[in-house]
Amino acid sequence: MNLEFGRVALALLLALIPVIGIFLGMKSPALRSRMPILVGIFAGLIPIFSMYVPKRWLAGEGGMSPRLDQWLIIVAAFALPLGVVNVVQNSSRKISRRDKGWPFALVLLIGFTVTAVLGIQGAITGDGIGMRADGSNTPFNWVYQSFFQPLQSTIFALLAFFMASAAFRAFRARNVEATILLIAGGLVMAGRVPLLEFLFGWSPPLHASAASASQGLGRLAEWIMNWPNGAAQSGIIIGAALGAASMALRVILGIERGYLGLGKGE
Repeated sequence: MNLEFGRVALALLLALIPVIGIFLGMKSPALRSRMPILVGIFAGLIPIFSMYVPKRWLAGEGGMSPRLDQWLIIVAAFALPLGVVNVVQNSSRKISRRDKGWPFALVLLIGFTVTAVLGIQGAITGDGIGMRADGSNTPFNWVYQSFFQPLQSTIFALLAFFMASAAFRAFRARNVEATILLIAGGLVMAGRVPLLEFLFGWSPPLHASAASASQGLGRLAEWIMNWPNGAAQSGIIIGAALGAASMALRVILGIERGYLGLGKGE
């Protein structure tokens, strides 16, 4: 019998960890905070060890990466109901206490219940959540197109005003850095649209020169986006990667316990 280590380990973890956690939690309440730390350490070490352990021993010729992807999907599937329960509990508590904003929580619960019922109904009847075979809308798809998409468009439309306000505040030439940002932003915006062609469209001789200048501005905007902006983005990505690596190392070593809601202590 050829049993893959990854599949056997996953089955044992899913079967034994809850039982062991409940038993240890009943015998020693102090372990209730330590067990999640041990699980986090174990989960953080698996991807590291999978890079050095022989691939065939872990998951056949494909290596451990496909197995880790499957584990991630399983963990996400378990995490989704927890998020749903958390949203329902918090919204119900806010409604019962009549806290500030409780009507919005009520709308959230109603919308969640309606979409969940329609989605389950579509799964039971076989209609799904999209269009039917004859081109008609399913109830879930009708709710999505009639409510969710307009609300999404409204949110993005409101964000445009916030972005314009933030850009106005950021583009004030208060110092050298803000002046450089203002000039670069103006050049990029001018290079993205045929502004010069629009301004000099009334004169054919000037329109040809304006079209050539617009192409030059477009190339300048592309250079700014590819090189100075690309270099800044690379620095930000490298910094974020180093921060994520340091945070992962702190979690693996048991130093960071913020995900338990305990801070640095117990």
